[in-house]
Amino acid sequence: MVGMMDVIRLEVPDAVDRIHEAGVTVRMITGDQKPTAKAIAVLCHILTPEEAKDERSCMEGKDFYEYVGGVVKSKSGKDEVGDFEKFKDLMNYLKCMARARPEDKQLMVTGLKQMGSVVAFAGDGTNDAPALKKANIGFAMGYGSTDICK
Repeated sequence: MVGMMDVIRLEVPDAVDRIHEAGVTVRMITGDQKPTAKAIAVLCHILTPEEAKDERSCMEGKDFYEYVGGVVKSKSGKDEVGDFEKFKDLMNYLKCMARARPEDKQLMVTGLKQMGSVVAFAGDGTNDAPALKKANIGFAMGYGSTDICK
């Protein structure tokens, strides 16, 4: 049996701690499986070990999308969260999203902006492009970022 794990850069947990101290909420959205996503979020200080025990702290993208009703058009034609009250309540807990699809990422950005947050989104792939475009601030990460992401 063989196992492998991406190495967490040594500076990441301290950087996340400093971001939290500045009053910024960090949420991790990944394509990884839920147990892997939770473990990485704990190692990076995005979730505390206690928070990781709460099922609301990490959801799979499909479940998140269904729970909050997806993205809908308002009467004025603006994108909004289908069930905004559920979304707002969930944001008190959800800091990690696993098995995320492009529409899940875009929904997260839409909902956070609807709450009045300034949203910064970092991504490196084509699947991140819709959320990067919708965010207030978009960061294409790394040398390997796709052209559409940049």
